[in-house]
Amino acid sequence: MKAKLGVSALVLLFLGGLWLVAAPFAVGYQPRGAAYADATVNDLWVGGSIAVLSFASLVTYAADALRELARRGKHADG
Repeated sequence: MKAKLGVSALVLLFLGGLWLVAAPFAVGYQPRGAAYADATVNDLWVGGSIAVLSFASLVTYAADALRELARRGKHADG
């Protein structure tokens, strides 16, 4: 149960980070062709950081889960 909650939180963080990256353009407070506003730069850095860190955590969790499954499989056969 705790693992599902943690993975769900990481997925929500990843999606939130992606939204922060896309928001200046989707909402329209970054004019097309203009220099990036300070808020846009902030959203890109913070959202990108959140998305990268949460994605890396998801990959690490998946690798650990696969490693655990492989360990259990070897133990059952031996």
